[in-house]
Amino acid sequence: MLRLWKWYQNCLAVHPVKTQVISSGLIWGFGDVAAQAVTHYTAKKHLHLRTDKDKEFAINWRRVATTSLFGFAFVGPVGHFWYEGLDRFIRLRLQMQPKSMRFVATKVALDGVIFGPLDLLVFFTYMGYSTGKNTAQVIEGVKRDFLPALILEGGIWPAVQVANFRYIPVRYQLLYVNFFCLLDSCFLSWIEQQEDAAWKQWLKSIVRLKEQKEKGG
Repeated sequence: MLRLWKWYQNCLAVHPVKTQVISSGLIWGFGDVAAQAVTHYTAKKHLHLRTDKDKEFAINWRRVATTSLFGFAFVGPVGHFWYEGLDRFIRLRLQMQPKSMRFVATKVALDGVIFGPLDLLVFFTYMGYSTGKNTAQVIEGVKRDFLPALILEGGIWPAVQVANFRYIPVRYQLLYVNFFCLLDSCFLSWIEQQEDAAWKQWLKSIVRLKEQKEKGG
């Protein structure tokens, strides 16, 4: 295991972007296998499937490849330049002391306001088109899933990123985030599976009510 870690460190030092791209693609592909398992067994429990055929779990390798491509094409390259650029911007332009409370808080805030929503938007849009949906269906799916996912993840990712920006060196921050995305991909698949669940409508109604109060006040 130690030898593998040293090999990864060497690859990252020699080919940083390529290494981030490949590792992101592999991790997201593995995460989708886990997500498919979660989706299958939760759906089976919800629908009370009883036949032997329904109980069998078979990996959809096409979907694994599709999700892995999202890691290769978006998370890897965009994430690499995002974390590197965010660190330089706050250190050099904002002149904040690295690892200070203001430094970490600013990173978490910018990551949550810019990269987090962008990542969700691209993910739901890409997955929609990859399953053969047309533009109207993709937009409807994004409207249905984006806000609930953003609200629920807003209670988790800030804590994850505080530890990331405080203790993890910049070159390993995307790797750290990708491992948490193993869990996140299961969560996003569950969100998508819920379709127009009542709790989604409830969350949206709270946001709309808050917006109306702000406009009225």
